[in-house]
Amino acid sequence: MRLRRALPIAAVLPALLAVSACSGEPKESGDKKPDAKASAKGAQSAEEKEAAEAKQLGALDTKTLEKVVLTGKAAGFDAKKIAKAEVEAGRNMEADNKTCQPLASLIGGFTHIKPVSAAHRSLQPTEATNATVGSMWLVSHSEKNAVQVMKDLRAAVTACPKGFKTLGLTYGKVDGLTAPKLGDEAVAYRITGDIGKQKVPMRYTVVRSGGVIAAFYGVNMLDEKKAAIPEAVVKAQLEKMASGKG
Repeated sequence: MRLRRALPIAAVLPALLAVSACSGEPKESGDKKPDAKASAKGAQSAEEKEAAEAKQLGALDTKTLEKVVLTGKAAGFDAKKIAKAEVEAGRNMEADNKTCQPLASLIGGFTHIKPVSAAHRSLQPTEATNATVGSMWLVSHSEKNAVQVMKDLRAAVTACPKGFKTLGLTYGKVDGLTAPKLGDEAVAYRITGDIGKQKVPMRYTVVRSGGVIAAFYGVNMLDEKKAAIPEAVVKAQLEKMASGKG
């Protein structure tokens, strides 16, 4: 049996958290089509603005970040780009307890301090017998902000053992775990989500390298002890960042 077929909800848990945020978006009315030239000009201006900000802060813009984020097969997983609409759905998740906001923001695929740029990937195992699935993302900050993100995240893990709520969903328990000794610093923790009557333990590994934060989310519905995205995947990402090769 291909175990991953039994885990469709696990692969999309982060996106489910933002469904309510998307449901109220208005649809375009009429038959008017957007001006292609105006759209291209706007996109170019946004890219130029982001590139200038990144240069000023010593951060990476999206184009550069996309060159160093894992894509394709690595360390037993297949990293695939996530649709922009799914990524944006999790951008503004708010915790009912502000102290827990760093945790809520990471569930949505971002950091509580707005990054200069971000790149997201889903992670699917290449082996049929591996039931661990998840996602990962890189976010680029000034190094000062990246250090603050990790400091706040570490504090939130300690301060929110009983969990929090966001977008109508409950995360009833947060446990700090031993982090791998990778990058400049790392934080690892487990959040237990209440999905209906089911308790779903999700594991996060967050690593900072300079001003870039690499976050890894994993879940295994058959064996919670194997929920974390393997350290080999984290190492592969850090090595790609260090090499600067796309």
